[in-house]
Amino acid sequence: MKKRIFAVIMAATMVFSLAGCGSKAPDASATTETSATEAKADSADAADASEPAGDIKVAMVTDYGDITDQSFNQSTYEACQVFCDENKLGFTYYKPEGDSTAERVAQIDKAVADGYNVIVMPGYAFAEAIVETAEMYPDVKFVALDVSEFDLEGESSDFNNETYPNVFSAVYQEELPGYMAGYAAVKMGYTKLGFLGGMAVPAVMRYGYGFVQGADAAAKELGADVSLNYVYGNQFSGDADITAAMDTWYQGGTEVVFACGGGIFTSAGEAAAKANGKVIGVDVDQAATIDGKFGKGMTVTSAMKGLKATVNTLLTAIVGGKWDEYAGKISSLGLVSGDDTSLNYVGLPEETTLWNDTFKKEDYLKLVADMANGTVKVSNDTSAEKPSAENIKINFQGNIK
Repeated sequence: MKKRIFAVIMAATMVFSLAGCGSKAPDASATTETSATEAKADSADAADASEPAGDIKVAMVTDYGDITDQSFNQSTYEACQVFCDENKLGFTYYKPEGDSTAERVAQIDKAVADGYNVIVMPGYAFAEAIVETAEMYPDVKFVALDVSEFDLEGESSDFNNETYPNVFSAVYQEELPGYMAGYAAVKMGYTKLGFLGGMAVPAVMRYGYGFVQGADAAAKELGADVSLNYVYGNQFSGDADITAAMDTWYQGGTEVVFACGGGIFTSAGEAAAKANGKVIGVDVDQAATIDGKFGKGMTVTSAMKGLKATVNTLLTAIVGGKWDEYAGKISSLGLVSGDDTSLNYVGLPEETTLWNDTFKKEDYLKLVADMANGTVKVSNDTSAEKPSAENIKINFQGNIK
């Protein structure tokens, strides 16, 4: 990446940036060169090269919202807090007063002034703040979650999966948890599905196209007659128009909707509550959020990004003197283990997914193993305007708004 300061024109979508699937990340095939397992092992073998724990102070800057948002902020905060407590590192968080790059930059400035030398930032809205501060603070290590090269440089860049030399940025292979969610839904017995995306940006599309692939594969295995409504709200929030469209779906027989895009899940939840329908969450385990707002047992599962695993890997690398293996890179994270799902950067929540007799936790673990070893392949190609399938019927409806 060319090191230059410029404004990334993203303000219109920043308001809902705390949900990572809003990121406009391009398709990427690069993966981290050191897995979570390797990073943990390396930290034990690299005591001589390790940075003294007393010299490491970790700060998290929240995106719009707070550390109780049951989404990106809370997941990132809890992962940082647990790691720092266990490793006796200084840790705190800073909350911008509002949703703007200037306010994010102000909190980064404050964290650095207070002596914090590792800054963790969740969400693509931090792209402009990184552009403004990375070169200003070359001795600070920046860990960006779900911030793509597209977010940092815009459409005109020659993408090379590189960022500033003191920044590591993680993006995620959304097609993989999307596939898991679609496969699980059909195996659980749902045959009338829906996908409600926020905007047709690559990250959301990868979720959706993965969801279609998973549902298609399960329908083929079962010989089931499965249909799927597919639409984008064209915004990352729910409103009356989107709720009305979801009312039509649920009242027309749709059983479960994968709501993928910031606060757009509210429209799916409102409509599902009227029809005893179900919802699939996104990015983090949304069971508490969706069930809390709209009714216990509504959330079938969630297609998640492994923020905790990412935080653990990067902080372990920093403590273990392995930061150079990550610095300056943008890595697309997915599955690293077919055996230990806690190490993976994508997945379904094992504690809150509504497993049943036709799709048990053991079935999910086998699916993960098959995906990790290549038996099950998932495409990340979103070049087609709309998804396609061989074994299910797709009703593609474009944009609601």
